[in-house]
Amino acid sequence: MSSKRITWKSCILILGCYKIKCPLEESEKHVLKEGGSFQRLSMSDATSTSSSTQAINVEDLSISLAGSKLYTFTLEELREATHNFSWSNMLGEGGFGPVYKGFFDDKLRQGLEAQTVAVKRLDLDGLQGHREWLAEIMFLGQLRHPHLVKLIGYCNEDEHRLLVYEYMTRGCLENQLFRRYSAAMPWSTRMKIALGAAKGLAFLHGADKPIIYRDFKASNILLDSDFTAKLSDFGLAKEGPKGEETHVTTRIMGTHGYAAPEYMMTGHLTTKSDVYSYGVVLLELLTGKRVVEKSESNRGRSLVEWARPMLRDQSKLNRIIDRRLEGQFPMKGAMKVALLAYKCLSHHPHPRPAMSDVVKILEPLQDFEDAFVGPFVFVAENENGIKENSRGRTLNIHPFKFILTLGHFARNDSLI
Repeated sequence: MSSKRITWKSCILILGCYKIKCPLEESEKHVLKEGGSFQRLSMSDATSTSSSTQAINVEDLSISLAGSKLYTFTLEELREATHNFSWSNMLGEGGFGPVYKGFFDDKLRQGLEAQTVAVKRLDLDGLQGHREWLAEIMFLGQLRHPHLVKLIGYCNEDEHRLLVYEYMTRGCLENQLFRRYSAAMPWSTRMKIALGAAKGLAFLHGADKPIIYRDFKASNILLDSDFTAKLSDFGLAKEGPKGEETHVTTRIMGTHGYAAPEYMMTGHLTTKSDVYSYGVVLLELLTGKRVVEKSESNRGRSLVEWARPMLRDQSKLNRIIDRRLEGQFPMKGAMKVALLAYKCLSHHPHPRPAMSDVVKILEPLQDFEDAFVGPFVFVAENENGIKENSRGRTLNIHPFKFILTLGHFARNDSLI
């Protein structure tokens, strides 16, 4: 059967009225997997305005969207699910607009499994618009992977544009990694997140029509209850170069600090641009520091420029590793991750590894058998002048004794 292309106008019309009511058949699920035989509808198809193109019919659209059982919701249904977009249900806000927590059951939408959802509503006064809303549907409506957030449906009423996703219990990596007054994220959890995010990017880059994510950052990595990482927010995603093309030229967009230097300078976009952004997030996981500090004292300091020269030197690793880990990490494994981050953060795109290679490097580090660096124990005097460690144990320490800890000398304020 000859392939057909879809026009921008017909795509808007169909997405506004088309609703899938039947459950997804098992045979249809297979086309969601990598290597499926279906032809993925591209954004260039959706945005084509050529008069020579033919509008795709409803049946073809359902196949193009991989039989993905996307629901079309009414604005009233989403109001009810979110308690009229209540402020108390607001989960956060990004470039697209605010995100609300909601709940659906059989009474609200028959046939839809009762579940908590996340509803993203377009800010009509914001920088993004219909194109970004459509990009989310075109990409997430056709792609399924354990490390991509699941799109459940959408709403298109008048000027309103909304998207409905699975609810991710632990929110985004940014909030989990950098939140104050809480226990530090364990090393094993950081590595699990790093691997999951890498698998998501590798899947996008390895598709028949490669996809450049373009906005990889800590706030776009969502975490479920067991810290499984899933990529979200595909509004800025682009299809990779075609044929003999080496790059895609596009407007410079994304987030300061995460974007690759060659992309910021030229607007040339490749999959290696995503690899650089991944390296930035990997560095944040290593150091526990934001790539762009929000505090006044550190404003303007570049985390990449500060840390990258030390990533290849094991003797300097303890200077950059997150102190909140208190030495609870495998030194050999941490060094391998540091070297990987160094390669991903190369100033030139060619030396950066492919994301498939990043996955291969990280997989063996998930159960890395290596002695942890000793725990850091804070020592202080109690009200009676008796020295105690952080576990409340009395210590007999000579006031001038030096203690070796984490590869550095310290006076009697720390103890292995």
